[in-house]
Amino acid sequence: MIDWPSTCLNWLRRCHWALAGTLCLLVLSCGTGIEVTEHVTNKDVQRVIEQVDSRQTPVTLDAYRDSLPAWKQGKRFWVTDNQVTQLFAHQPDYDKDTLNLAGRVLNYVGYQTGGLYNDDNRYIFIDLYDGLTNLTYSCRAGRAQDAYHQGFTIPMLIDLDMVEHIGNQVTGKDLYIRTGIWYDPKSEQMMDGRHYIKVHIDSVLPGNAVLPLRVLFTTADTRECAMVWMSDPSSTMQGRSFDAMFVSSDPHLAYPEISDKNWELITQARVVEGMTKEECRLALGSPKRINQNPDQSGMREYWYYDGGSYLYFVDGLLHQFRK
Repeated sequence: MIDWPSTCLNWLRRCHWALAGTLCLLVLSCGTGIEVTEHVTNKDVQRVIEQVDSRQTPVTLDAYRDSLPAWKQGKRFWVTDNQVTQLFAHQPDYDKDTLNLAGRVLNYVGYQTGGLYNDDNRYIFIDLYDGLTNLTYSCRAGRAQDAYHQGFTIPMLIDLDMVEHIGNQVTGKDLYIRTGIWYDPKSEQMMDGRHYIKVHIDSVLPGNAVLPLRVLFTTADTRECAMVWMSDPSSTMQGRSFDAMFVSSDPHLAYPEISDKNWELITQARVVEGMTKEECRLALGSPKRINQNPDQSGMREYWYYDGGSYLYFVDGLLHQFRK
């Protein structure tokens, strides 16, 4: 037989403790300003990123925008990949399978419209002249309707006028680099880099099929030579744009509260216990995910990065980390 008085009493006790726990959390939230939030959304992370970036002065570049009608004979294109031959119309005077064009310069001759059938004018065919072989290649460059828009490009070909246009704006300038992803200019292999240090822009060269620009620079302190791959300013790949990788003013001046010792660690992408969240964000970048958990002693916060790395903060200061 059920002991109803005891059962009801136990139920009331459980309700009492649940209500008390809820009230404690509400008091903690209202009394200390701590929000009871387990997960911070990507929008919240991005909002903080924008606040950090707003302290730094970008270097805005003029994008190079050109359309097919403005092209003149002799316009030069850098070939990024031998696979460009897959765009060529078949001609009997060369073998596409053995043609080696990567790293060569082709000159624009003219264009025509065409397609698979006699009355099909949906595609643009660009005629390109190779000065080394004295051959002209007919390259299917895309849809005709796109060729007349500004910013028209041909896959695996880099417009050297665009490269020169960007180079004229930045070559010879002293700037501050924001990325530690550097490459050796000779081997093109990744190398150890630093960010937020002063560099001198030496030149801008054609890049690859994905990132069409290479920016070569020399560090002001150690005279080390390196380069970064960069997108065209008109591209949608803003993560590798010039503004994303360089600023005109010393970033440290925007953070006077950060000590010289900690700033040196930040330039090397290193963190130590006791750093603030802002210092850690500058050193390692923004996390993929943030979890916040308040308790009686304060706010506990985890930042998670790719590869299993994380940072653990207690009341805004780094308490533990794994890189």
